[in-house]
Amino acid sequence: MKVFLIGFMGCGKSTKAKQLAHRLDCPVIDLDAEIVSKTGKTIAEYFAEFGESGFRNYESEMLKTHPYPENCVVATGGGLPCFFDNMEWMNANGETVYLQMEPAQLVSRLHNRHKRPLIADLDDEQLLEFIKTKLQERDPFYTQAKVVVNAFDLDAETLESQLVH
Repeated sequence: MKVFLIGFMGCGKSTKAKQLAHRLDCPVIDLDAEIVSKTGKTIAEYFAEFGESGFRNYESEMLKTHPYPENCVVATGGGLPCFFDNMEWMNANGETVYLQMEPAQLVSRLHNRHKRPLIADLDDEQLLEFIKTKLQERDPFYTQAKVVVNAFDLDAETLESQLVH
């Protein structure tokens, strides 16, 4: 079984992917890390060189062409489900889990903003408004996930049990 973790930046996709993969005894794949590995550029550098549309194209291609093992947990980028047919593709090719969080919770978790091109120059108040706006835009995509869980204080055991049900 392939499990795709989706959700807004800062909701814990990379961390939960590692924890869940450990529980399921399978590999973890972080698509952002794969992009960095393949391109030799950070996500911020890729954004700067090719713009958001160039990044989204490459990200979608990576999602659909990566040689996934039969069983794995995949951490996706926060915007990935919202472009092209990425959400439909993930639903057709595995289990999708939306790690949902409230905007204020996300603000409290997004400390290293300089590494995140979309929010690098925002203060807390601006970030809160940005998150609220983006979540409104992204919610129709995120909520297409087969499983929606509250990711605040979520442990891997609970996450695994949500997949089983």
